Amino acid sequence: MLFRSLSGRGGRKIGHMRWSLAVLLLCLASFAVAQQPSDTSPDTSQDTSKADREKAKARDAEAGESSSRETRIDLSPPKDDAKDHPNSGNVIPPPDVASDVQELHQWNPYRAGKDDEVGDYYFKRKNYKAALARYQDALIYKENDAIANFRLGECYEKLEQPADAIPHYQEYLRILPQGPLSKDARKALKRLGAPEKPAEKASTSQPSDPSQ
Repeated sequence: MLFRSLSGRGGRKIGHMRWSLAVLLLCLASFAVAQQPSDTSPDTSQDTSKADREKAKARDAEAGESSSRETRIDLSPPKDDAKDHPNSGNVIPPPDVASDVQELHQWNPYRAGKDDEVGDYYFKRKNYKAALARYQDALIYKENDAIANFRLGECYEKLEQPADAIPHYQEYLRILPQGPLSKDARKALKRLGAPEKPAEKASTSQPSDPSQ
């Protein structure tokens, strides 16, 4: 009797341990299943969203191309244009008139005055070629610049080019016959053996034949 009682108790303990072990294994299995990645992983979702964006771009491009075709201006000639205007391809383009036009400069006495000042700076330092260039620039912006003409005459004298100096002294006297430098201009012309006024150009017209 005692043996049977002990055997019964031992059997119940073993059964209870088996049941507890089964429950534990079931919990572990459920936990393992929960930790497995789902079918919709981030990589898969990213690939799907990228494909959707590519499809959207393709649709937008197609729509834009269709819109541009609708708004495009047709520049092709009419159907019978070549037959109705056979010489339209032989039109002579207008001549390039710009090649015969000299460069024009706006009248700017302020700019001319600045060129005169820079020319005087070089002249005082005996850099006569540099001074000459600035006085010539002054005449571009102010054609009747008396000071520039007088200084040009002096520069040409310093550079031993008296023939080029004479017309500038004469031009100064034409612009300012009683100017502050008129006496110096007359002295320079006298020194160079030239008149105060340039010689008038002889007429090139042929004299008429009185016998006709």
